[in-house]
This record gives sequence, C-alpha cells and structure tokens, in this order.
Amino acid sequence: MLKAFPVTLTLLAAAVLPPQLGSGAIIYRSNEGWSVEGDASSAVESSAVEQMKKAEALEASGNSSGALSAYRGLVKVYSSSVLAPKAQRKIGLLLEKTGDPDKAYDAYDNYLTKYSKGEDFDAVVESMFKIGKLFLEGQKRRVLGMPLAASMSRAQAMFEGIVKRAPYSKWAPLAQFNVGQALEKQQKYPEAIAAYQQVFVRYPNDAIADDALYQVGYVRLREFREGSYDKASAVKARQAFDEFISRFPESEKVPQARENLKTLETGQTKNVLAIAKFYDHSKQYKAAVIYYNDVIQQMPGSPESEIAKARIAQLKDQVGEDALHAGPEKAETGERAAARRKLQARVDTVSRPDYVGPPVAMAKQPVESAPSKPKLRTSPENIGPVPAGGVEPPLPEQGAGRNGKPEALKQDTGLPTPPE
Repeated sequence: MLKAFPVTLTLLAAAVLPPQLGSGAIIYRSNEGWSVEGDASSAVESSAVEQMKKAEALEASGNSSGALSAYRGLVKVYSSSVLAPKAQRKIGLLLEKTGDPDKAYDAYDNYLTKYSKGEDFDAVVESMFKIGKLFLEGQKRRVLGMPLAASMSRAQAMFEGIVKRAPYSKWAPLAQFNVGQALEKQQKYPEAIAAYQQVFVRYPNDAIADDALYQVGYVRLREFREGSYDKASAVKARQAFDEFISRFPESEKVPQARENLKTLETGQTKNVLAIAKFYDHSKQYKAAVIYYNDVIQQMPGSPESEIAKARIAQLKDQVGEDALHAGPEKAETGERAAARRKLQARVDTVSRPDYVGPPVAMAKQPVESAPSKPKLRTSPENIGPVPAGGVEPPLPEQGAGRNGKPEALKQDTGLPTPPE
C-alpha cells in the first residue's frame, strides 16, 4: 500500500490539475514535489521566488519552451503569490514572441480575470488591444499549427473581452469602436450601428466619439447603396450625418460628411431616374413624366436632370402634351375626342338666339363626374325639365287667329274642346 501511494497521489493531482498547453502538464509526486511532466529540468522550486528566478533564467538562455513551463508552474502552484500576476503576464509575452497571438490573448485575458488589481493591468490591456488589431487587420488563426482564414468574429470577441474586463481603461472606447469595425467587416450592419452608438453613449467625451457617430452615418450609407437605394436607409443616413455635423462641427470628418450627403442626394436621383425610365419603357407616360420632373427638381443642372428634360420634350412630340398631363380623368381617345367636339358644336349652334329648328337630341355619354342639376322652367304652362344637354328647345310660334289676332296656345287637356 505504501508503494502505491505515490502513484495514487500522482493520478489525483493529474485529475485536479488539468494538463497545460506547452511542453507538458504540472504533476505532483510525493517524493519529488511539483514538476512539469516531459521536461526533467523544470521541476517546480520550493518557493515562488526560486521558481521565478528559474523561469527567468530559462527565458534569458533562449529556452522559451522551458521558461513557458516554469512560468505556468509558478501560476499553478503559487497562485496566491505576488509573483503570480507577473508570471501570468510573462506567459502571454512568450506566446506572442513564439508567434501564437491567439493563445497569448487568452493568457492576458486570464490575467484580467484573476488579477484585476495587478500592477501590470494597463499594460496587459494594451497587449490585448494590439492583438485584437492584428486580427481586425487580417491575422489568421492557427489550428494544429496551420494558419486558417482570417476571423473577424475572433477580432470582435477580443475587443468585446476588453470592454467587458476593462470597461474603464483608456483602451475601452477604442475597443468598443473596433467591435463596430469587426461587425461592419462581417456586413452585420444593424449590429455594427449598435456598437458604434454605444461608443458615444458610454464614452461621450472621448476623442473617438465623433468618429463613432460619423461611422453610424457611413454604415447607413452602405446599407443604402447595397440595398438597391432603399429610401428609408437614405433618410436614416442623412439624419446620422446631420447629427454628426451638428454635434461635432469642428471634426476633421465634417467635409466628408457633407460629401456623403451629396452622394445620398445623387443616389436618390439615380433611383428616381430609374423609376422614370421603367414607366417610360412600360408606356405609362404620365407616371414617367412625374418622375422625370422629380429628377429635375432634385438635381437641377445635373446630367440626370438634362436627360429627364430631353426625354420629356421627346414625349411631348411623340404623344402630345395633353396626354402627359397628370390628373384623375381617363385618357380620351382621338375618336372619342372628335365625337365630343362635334356634339359640342351642335349644342353651340342650337343655343344661338337666332336659331330656328328642332332641338338637338344628344347621345348619352358615360358619366365621368356628377352631372349638374337640370334647370326647371319657371312658367306654370310647362313644368317639364330641360332636355339633355342643358339647351331649351324654342317655343312654338303663335299663329294668327281670327281677326288677325294671335291665336292662344292650345294645350291637350284630355277634355272635349269647347265650341268657338
């Protein structure tokens, strides 16, 4: 049983202390103490001070792998020592030096988690930020030593980690801004806008706040361009740039913001011109002219405006100016217009005071608007309404009666005629 004790304790220690990345796992043996398995020269010393000296000596000699194991041993065995935070930072520095920034970031992240009051806190945050920038600029992740594609999601996670672990550090506003940058590169525009907005919500007095507000407008401009010139995106982009210019009038990006506003106007004009051409091609000329006029009003003097003017002139020659007037009335065919003019001429003739002849019987026309009320006669001798067309027929002329006197008008009353 006594011989089996070292082996049992070794297995227990291996279960409690998970294997470390690097040259080997930290193992405790009752007759040997703490050591790093796989490296006979890296036994853990009896104190944190001795372990630190050993790790530094290995590093100075160029044995990066041995030094890395020694620093890890110190952090594992003497985690409550004042030297543990320094050893943890050294792990990150060595991983960076050996070309593994991804794992170096994780080592620094462990520092912030375990030693939030460490004296190297700010330096560690700065190192994390620099690694995040590498990934934002295209640094590739490594799996089993092989570089893979650049990961914007990893860059995003790195900067989010900085904001979470060190929200009041001087790097936090820039980190939050770069969260937006990583999301923008992934074309996650709503999330990117939200990330930029958090910059001037959390850090309104930071120098990066104006850039963040400008970037909100720029991302909305990208949405406008990539979303087939969606009008809602254009409105939001214009609002963002207007707010940016209003809040940060001294910013060096104000001239660019003004240029972007012009781009938005031009883009909208191009969109309106495209709509006008669509209706033109579909032979819906009234609608086409409406949109051509919008182009002229929005961008006077522009090439698009000249195109619109030229096409309107062509349409007037092609279909006539009357056919291009916008209005609720239905388009009138040439045949129907001719019939209408003919009937109107007949009405005009009958209405003359010297006209003698029968009344004009007007053909019934489709009612396109509410007809006016008919005028009624005021004489009790004839109470019928005026015939269609609003023209009263001439009254019958009175004939000469007996003795040359005018004969009274006769009415058919249905009764026998009295003798004269």
